[in-house]
Amino acid sequence: MTTSTRGAGQAPAVLVLEDGRAFRGRAYGAVGETFGEAVFSTGMTGYQETLTDPSYHRQVVVMTAPHVGNTGVNDEDPESRKIWVSGYVVRDPARRASNWRSQRSLDEELERQGVVGICGIDTRALTRHLRERGAMRVGIFSGEQLADEAALLERVREAPQMKGADLAAEVATEQAYVVPAIGEKKYTVAAVDLGIKGMTPRRMAERGIEVHVLPATATAEDIWAVDPDGVFFSNGPGDPATADHPVALMRAVLERSTPLFGICFGNQILGRALGFGTFKLKYGHRGINQPVQDRATGKVEVTAHNHGFAVDAPLDKVSETPYGRAEVSHVCLNDNVVEGLRLLDRPAFSVQYHPEAAAGPHDAAYLFDRFVTLMEGQRA
Repeated sequence: MTTSTRGAGQAPAVLVLEDGRAFRGRAYGAVGETFGEAVFSTGMTGYQETLTDPSYHRQVVVMTAPHVGNTGVNDEDPESRKIWVSGYVVRDPARRASNWRSQRSLDEELERQGVVGICGIDTRALTRHLRERGAMRVGIFSGEQLADEAALLERVREAPQMKGADLAAEVATEQAYVVPAIGEKKYTVAAVDLGIKGMTPRRMAERGIEVHVLPATATAEDIWAVDPDGVFFSNGPGDPATADHPVALMRAVLERSTPLFGICFGNQILGRALGFGTFKLKYGHRGINQPVQDRATGKVEVTAHNHGFAVDAPLDKVSETPYGRAEVSHVCLNDNVVEGLRLLDRPAFSVQYHPEAAAGPHDAAYLFDRFVTLMEGQRA
């Protein structure tokens, strides 16, 4: 829940974590109150893409980079129709936007969309706290919503947790739409929207793919009606343990051996479809500088992440699943978290990170070519 009024920038504000720690600063963006899960993002650039990523629904994002807002906001870079973060935390907001593409300042955009934020706090201390204690519920309060910290803490602890949250349908499209291929149309892909980012169908369109984006509630019949050469499952928010419908939908695709590609939430859905479990990470991976190794080639990629849950699959062996053999294809070098899965007997693979990475890096863009190769092989 978020309430807001005008007048950000001067009003006092306080951030209250569910373990009782509090940080006092100034309002940034809208004035009011908001609740969510406190997480941190390590990206130094791409704040506009972060804010509009539907995977951040119901999360309060702490930026570890100290200076945010330098390049302002434009209407070309958003990844979706709105800002999805529940709240925004920065240390030193830019006093003015300075970029030839800028159309307004970041704080103006946050205020316009009613996003409650806070600035002027020690984000380094807050980040260290979250790394040690883990992601947790948080509230940001400013203006008339300020009150005794004990009362605010009680309200934070009443907010819903991310574990057990079923959120994909809240951010996905309600109506199917088509992103046409750029140039000659070579393939048709049905993309299940669990919180898809705008750059993802564009990356496929650049490769001659006509993308039919379907709601999270789509059925197997909706997918087959598209007559797809491949099926894609997108990123999205929430706990994969609640995503029973997408899991059943993916199993229907696997039964037909239709080429399949999943990103982020789609990777967790594939994990569950194959019979693996999922679990909540202590503080997750978020940002654009995460090292991931492709275990087939040994190559290390710098990748963009946004996930608080992961697949529980064995790293040291090939697993037998109802759909044939599966292996972990990619792994995070920071903590050995599963970052990709690959079926050896059917045309299906997934990665936990974001190869579309609109703000960069672009090390993993080849994965869309790998998807094309699967569809070529199936035709042959």
